Amino acid sequence: MDDDASSPALPELASQRDGFGLDPDVRRRRDSGEVYRVRSPLGHEATLFSRYDDVRAVHGDAERLRLDAIGPSPGLAAEGVDDEQMKRRRAGRLLMLDPPEHTRLRRLLTATFTVRRARALAPRIQTIIDEHLDAMAAAGPPADLVSAFALPVPSLVICELLGVPFADRAEFGARSNRFFDTTMTPRERLRLDAEADAYMHTLVARHRERPGDDLLSLLIREHGSGALSDEELVGLADLLLIAGHETTANVISLGTLALLRHPDQLALVRDDPSAVEDAVEELLRFTSVLHAGFVRVAVEDTTIGGHPVRRGDHVVTSLPAANRDPALLEDGDELDVTRGRCPHVAFGHGIHHCLGATLARLELQLALPALLKRFPGLCLADPAATPAFKQRALIYGLRSLPVAW
Repeated sequence: MDDDASSPALPELASQRDGFGLDPDVRRRRDSGEVYRVRSPLGHEATLFSRYDDVRAVHGDAERLRLDAIGPSPGLAAEGVDDEQMKRRRAGRLLMLDPPEHTRLRRLLTATFTVRRARALAPRIQTIIDEHLDAMAAAGPPADLVSAFALPVPSLVICELLGVPFADRAEFGARSNRFFDTTMTPRERLRLDAEADAYMHTLVARHRERPGDDLLSLLIREHGSGALSDEELVGLADLLLIAGHETTANVISLGTLALLRHPDQLALVRDDPSAVEDAVEELLRFTSVLHAGFVRVAVEDTTIGGHPVRRGDHVVTSLPAANRDPALLEDGDELDVTRGRCPHVAFGHGIHHCLGATLARLELQLALPALLKRFPGLCLADPAATPAFKQRALIYGLRSLPVAW
């Protein structure tokens, strides 16, 4: 598992999807227990683990398999980003940190971003949902569900959470959408990162001067006198943006398409409120919009699923493959919103389990039934058209989903 040589022929981890399914080669290798070299969505070379138990083992070992030991991607390194700059880029970004820094920041954030506080956003989330459904109805069919509903709703929820002023929200959303564009060159990505970083610093400064009731203001009020630097507040805001915007948007669009292909299950989500929570868990598992966990570096020799991992090796996991592993579910390739909850890894596992999972679940539990109830005749505008799945994207989803009703 040596990371020294560059091999352009390595499989692209972000390309190992076939519609809603896995690439057949990925399934075969997972089922045989094989591990092999891939290129991560950000360009790192790493050894892929895809069995459910192995994925949980990788994500559960923050001592030997470290996120904070990863260097810049090859593209960023070519643009002059070094290890010291990477260290600065990690500030506040929990998905790039390990204990003890991760422990300190996560404790501060979880004390503020509680389940109760997330659920307090429900009325405002419902208003955002209803406003976009009203706009779709007024414009009439056909409509692109992605641009008209799936993308803007989570974007505006994050704006509410972070206290982004109304005047900034369109530009904020556009910049957020560009973040996940894999066609950008490393130089363009660095420029976009600089723009986003500058805006977030401006936002933090505004909230320090005039705090409100948003999450950033609460963090400043409760921890900003020394426990959290501006750089850490910016990193935390960036984390919430990444974790809570594009991911939720793609589950909305992919989940809608999946339900349209299973009318009986769609009717259950639309008509039975008691079925919604379990249905959302199944859609999270079935869509698995995150291709992988972040690349980790072994800081000492270890073993995962019987495979030796040497100090310095890069490892990565396939979350979609793990969520369909027969070890987890015998029929994991099938959608069944009635199956009850299973311990999927759509939100990761271990200490880096997604902090915004409660908010994401809440948005999905509100958005999907509301959409299906408002448009009970919802259907694909062109049933014969091939869905526009995102290929080689950082987060899996649909580029568009034309619907009618």
